[in-house]
Amino acid sequence: MNAEEAVKKGLEEKFPFLKDKVSVRRERRVFAEVPYGNFREVLEYALNEMEFSVLCTITGLDEGANLSFLYHLARPAGMTLNLKTSVPKESPVMKTVTDVFPNAEIYEREIADLLGAKVDGLPEGKRYPLPDDWPRDEYPLRKDWRAKKDA
Repeated sequence: MNAEEAVKKGLEEKFPFLKDKVSVRRERRVFAEVPYGNFREVLEYALNEMEFSVLCTITGLDEGANLSFLYHLARPAGMTLNLKTSVPKESPVMKTVTDVFPNAEIYEREIADLLGAKVDGLPEGKRYPLPDDWPRDEYPLRKDWRAKKDA
């Protein structure tokens, strides 16, 4: 069994709810779709037990009824584990992971600014990447967002 298949098997054995939700898409790339209610325990297991100790980035997606987030984790040797989780777009609340990965702060600010997700526990700070005078409740990466025409 190669390293990617071992990660897949390890996740599915530890978390039976991930059965058929973990895939190896190509060499050194493993993907898992994790229900949001179980996300933190899977993230911590990947970090503490599987040695995915680097958060490369977080990608936010508008998928219609849900906002989804891909946490791209890496092992020092170069394999990545991509954990995807979703929250309802009508109430897009997620908890910060800055206590585990301090570098998540910039990515979480970006998700809040561009997609409108509320990140519980994110320390107060400047907006990113939108300017301070950008209108509140205007999220340019949402599929339903339309630029307002100047009068």
